[in-house]
Amino acid sequence: FIQFNRDVNGLAPLPKKHIDTGMGLERLVSILQDKYSNYDIDGFQNIIKATEAMVPDDIGPYEGKLGEDDPSLRDTAYRVIADHARTLTFSLADGCVPSNEGRGYVLRRILRRGARYASQILKAEPGLLTALVPTVVATYESAYPEVREKIDDIQEIMKEEEDSFASMLDRGIKHFESTIVEAGVKEVSGKEAFFLYDSLGFPFDLTTLMASEAGLTIDSEGFEVEMETQRQRSRDARNASRGNGNVRLEFIAEQTSYLSSKSIPATDDAEKFDTDVVAESEIMAIFTEDGFVDDIEEGAYAGLVLRSTSFYAEAGGQDPDYGMIETNDGIFKVEDVQTYGGYILHTGRLLEGSAKINGSVKCKVDYERRNKIAPNHTMTHVLNAGLRKVLGDSVEQRGSLCNEEKLRFDFSHKKALSLEELSEVEMFVRRVVDMSEPVNDVVMPLADAQKIDGVQAVFGEVYPDPVRVVSVGEKTVSVEFCGGTHISNTLEAGAFVLIEETAVAKGVRRISGITGMAAIDAIMLGVKMDEKVSKAESLDNDVSEIEEAAINLRKDLDEAVISAALKVELRGRLEKLQKKAVEKKKAQLAKRVDIVLSELKEKVMKASAEGEKIVIESVDIGADGKASNRIVDAIKKVAPDVAFMGISEEDVGSGGKVLCFALVPEALTKEGYSASDWIKATLEVCGGRGGGRPTNAQGQAPACEDISILEEAARKFAEDKAAAVVE
Repeated sequence: FIQFNRDVNGLAPLPKKHIDTGMGLERLVSILQDKYSNYDIDGFQNIIKATEAMVPDDIGPYEGKLGEDDPSLRDTAYRVIADHARTLTFSLADGCVPSNEGRGYVLRRILRRGARYASQILKAEPGLLTALVPTVVATYESAYPEVREKIDDIQEIMKEEEDSFASMLDRGIKHFESTIVEAGVKEVSGKEAFFLYDSLGFPFDLTTLMASEAGLTIDSEGFEVEMETQRQRSRDARNASRGNGNVRLEFIAEQTSYLSSKSIPATDDAEKFDTDVVAESEIMAIFTEDGFVDDIEEGAYAGLVLRSTSFYAEAGGQDPDYGMIETNDGIFKVEDVQTYGGYILHTGRLLEGSAKINGSVKCKVDYERRNKIAPNHTMTHVLNAGLRKVLGDSVEQRGSLCNEEKLRFDFSHKKALSLEELSEVEMFVRRVVDMSEPVNDVVMPLADAQKIDGVQAVFGEVYPDPVRVVSVGEKTVSVEFCGGTHISNTLEAGAFVLIEETAVAKGVRRISGITGMAAIDAIMLGVKMDEKVSKAESLDNDVSEIEEAAINLRKDLDEAVISAALKVELRGRLEKLQKKAVEKKKAQLAKRVDIVLSELKEKVMKASAEGEKIVIESVDIGADGKASNRIVDAIKKVAPDVAFMGISEEDVGSGGKVLCFALVPEALTKEGYSASDWIKATLEVCGGRGGGRPTNAQGQAPACEDISILEEAARKFAEDKAAAVVE
């Protein structure tokens, strides 16, 4: 019986009272089609029939069995898969994507539960849920045409999720059966359930289901303890990043109910949009790790609830305000501001003096910091408009962050932005900044606001009524529902630079930007980097100089905070520069090899004519294996009876990598002289390795300070072998 709405003031009667009968679409259809079960209606039967055709024949068709009549869980699996395939199809069509938090995690859990039933119970090949999408679409598209429009996106996302879970599923099931079921335990411990969740990607409800099917109980409390430990680690890390090192004070229903029972009204934050004001207020409550208290002394870490505030509480992706709250005889440093059920909690530390409830205070917001956040928030709106203009109306906001350092915007898009798209989006925002467009806000009824042409709202967000609408530009560059702080004119942003564009999840991209002096510095650094790359491109003769310049510039470029589009362009130019160096190096090496080969042939032919059977030479061909093969082939032709060892440094005199290669005539191999053994014995003295055939082998050492020791080792091996042959 739906009768009241609970808010901060208690229970308020609804204007229209009604009874929730639970008579949803499926139940109505089951009555109209005279079916006993929802799963017997045509909306599900189409999917179930398609599933039957995709599983092994020995599984058998769906028979509608329940409970004890379905011991193998076959029919349960058919029902689960039909329901989950439909749920996933519609959710993905609506723009949801699987992730590790919020509604995205609900989707991931649904998919993994369905995939487990498909694999373990119905013995289906991976990808069954993805394969059922066309059937779901064909069944429902007449009433829901959007599923047909999004079918490619739906299947792409679902396939990637199923593929990624398939290997984890096998490992998880094996672990569950070997470690838990076969161990003969009667209960799945909280630690084991958490391991399955944290390491193998098994949602807790999936582990619970598997435990139930195996006749086991599960230690849910133990699992929650493990989860809370992990959450605490996350909170500690978050607090450490905030720099206060304290436990974050938060309100849950217990605290907000307490405040309401004490007739403490919700915090009035109307002054949060004002600038450079010192708002006077009153302390209504003081909250600490030990609960609510009447007063605190110097050094105390606490949260203050005020009658009214000029501090902005974290919301809509915008970071909270920082600043000071002055009491009658003290100063409270505000390090965090959050809102809970209408109550705004100012968390921080009392630096000096004292604070007590009902005491008068003055709110002193750090407006210098606020004034760095505001342009970032406004430019987030403009960036949203720019992305939609360049990429199309399919772009939907998936999240955002605005602080004093940067702005970050998550949006729906299937692939990385091209260099041209990045440039277009960045230039769109820059033009809006330079055009000095006005930024206005108005509060109006939600119904009226939703009728504004082109208005943008975050999917799944619940907006207040009335709602605040922020518009940019006289000709409406952007119009969005927003409760954040903004600049009054786009020119106040000073400048804008897009510094990064990356993937967050399947079908979700993240783009980051900066404004103000940070953007100006990035633009100037970009100009300098462009000049440095141009200078490197002008280098022509010295290959080592070109290589060194390209490597150093690539490192500097990776660390530089400059325009993402410019960074992509400069990386491309540096890659071309490195290719140019490689080609020049190859050409120089080829010339050097020709000279070395000519000189070496004369030496080997002379040695052969003088009756020498072993030749060991230092050659200058770098560490080029192909060049060594050319030398070996040439020596075979001019002196087929000579055993040859070539030693070459990658960079002469560097003490770095060294290449050794050997050739032994077949006649000598019959006497026990092996090229492979020769290489191994030679390189052993420098910690190198090598090998090959008795007639031909090569190897390398990572470093060798003096190659003469390699020559000595090679000669010693040759002399020892020669002596052995004589004996």
